[in-house]
Amino acid sequence: MSQAAGGSGPGPSGPGPLGPPSQESLGARFQAQRGWWSRFGDSALGVVVKLAALAAFIALALAMIVRMVSLGAPMWAPALTGLATLGIVWVYLGRGKLPLKYLVPGLAFLVLFQLFPFGYTIYIAFTNYSIANNLSYEQSIERGIAESMQTPEDAPEFSVTPMIEPDDLEQGEIALWMVDEEDDEEFLGTADGLQPAEEVDPVVEDGEVVEAEGFERASLGDAQDRLEDFEELRIPLDPDDEETGEVRLVTLSRASVSEPTRQFDEERDALVQIDLDTGEEEAVYPADHDRGFFIDPDTGQRIAGVPGWRTWIGADNWVRAFTSETIRGPFLQVLVWTYIFAGASTLLTFALGLGLAITFNESRIKGRKLWRALLIIPYALPTFLTALIWRGMMNRSFGVLNDILPGQIPWLVDPTWAQFSVILVNLWFGFPYMFLITFGALQSIPADLYEAAKVDGAGPVGRLRRITLPLLLVTTAPVLLATFAFNFNNFNAIFLVTGGNPPISGAATPVGHTDILISYTYRIAFGAGGGDYGLASVVALVTFAMVAIISVFAFRYIRPLEEVYQ
Repeated sequence: MSQAAGGSGPGPSGPGPLGPPSQESLGARFQAQRGWWSRFGDSALGVVVKLAALAAFIALALAMIVRMVSLGAPMWAPALTGLATLGIVWVYLGRGKLPLKYLVPGLAFLVLFQLFPFGYTIYIAFTNYSIANNLSYEQSIERGIAESMQTPEDAPEFSVTPMIEPDDLEQGEIALWMVDEEDDEEFLGTADGLQPAEEVDPVVEDGEVVEAEGFERASLGDAQDRLEDFEELRIPLDPDDEETGEVRLVTLSRASVSEPTRQFDEERDALVQIDLDTGEEEAVYPADHDRGFFIDPDTGQRIAGVPGWRTWIGADNWVRAFTSETIRGPFLQVLVWTYIFAGASTLLTFALGLGLAITFNESRIKGRKLWRALLIIPYALPTFLTALIWRGMMNRSFGVLNDILPGQIPWLVDPTWAQFSVILVNLWFGFPYMFLITFGALQSIPADLYEAAKVDGAGPVGRLRRITLPLLLVTTAPVLLATFAFNFNNFNAIFLVTGGNPPISGAATPVGHTDILISYTYRIAFGAGGGDYGLASVVALVTFAMVAIISVFAFRYIRPLEEVYQ
């Protein structure tokens, strides 16, 4: 009776219908709703899968560590990789670390794709890394010796037969069957060195070797198809001593021994030029570790044909960027133009988008839904396609714009017109987005405010200035900030329309009048005449600093705006 009147005492099978459920009941319901797949992690199969995933991760980490060591990476790199691997294994094998198990993947991606590239860019900015200095010191020595190979007049010659792996005629490994007719010896020559005939069990038919050590004699057609590979094949006489010489192909039937005319002297830390006929020193080229080159002492310049190596040069790139007149002048010009381009693009797209949004928000306009749909077309088309179309339309000689307009306007040739052109094209790209944003924001402004303003005698301009813009900026100010930051790094609008041109004369780096910082960085690093990765990293870091400063100040002003109009 007491239970029927409102009691909640438990019955034989659990809690009463009106009382709070017990912990056992909640657990039972939760397990019933989870299903078998959600208990997968608690099953034996789940444990096996977890262990297998961790084993695969450990194997990948070990492979990366071995690769780092083999490439001569600094010891801190494999050590840090090993410690990170142990930490991840400790997190996922232990109990009571549930938050870390969710945080670790995100932190790993943050480090790999954000912090590491940023840190590496900072490191490159303080080095001489470039196309001319892209090797390690040891690799530079090897290339210096390899590029000095010459064939002496009395060099041994061999008659050869091209050999190819039969399973892959186009990409397979190649070799040469070599016969030393003077000493009556035969060898199989590969990139790993020479192997005497008795070690490779050659198969001979009609007095010619047709197979040896997994290679088969190449037909004339197959050898011609791989001629470039055979010409690049280098067979060392002694793989452990690169100064003993190597065998190179002369024709498809002849090869000869080439010897290096340079040797490396560890005591003098220099490359030494040797006369092959007399064995005497001709010149000594000491290593300049400040510049990363082997230097000709007579001229003080790097020796030709020997690539340099990467080395730490401190703030030299920064000093060069801000003190060299041929770099500083164009750099400051690009910096100013970047602000003008980003600011003009943001304000013009916002103004045009807002104007169209206000216009087509008017209910008296017929077919406004159709017009609104048509305005989205520039936003829907691929940027790379429409940018090239605009570039063709602006061609001075054949462009449709000069066919329509009077005169021959130098859209992409004259510096001022080229800057106007990229802003115009970027306006075409950006106004549909601003139209969508502002049109949606206008719907949130109460119509009563406009009615009250009309009663007070406010005209269209007054209502725009006192009602529309203040309330609109509450929601669009962050969008405007993001748009400015985007245009600050709007590579496509510049690269596809003008390529940064027309060029700035007298500059030490490849740079044009329409280049912004991001395209300037690209041209320094990868453009024609570029390849200076250290200087490009300096410009990239300056770009990052500019965007960061703008963002900090902008958010500082946006926050009070939101508080006032909320």
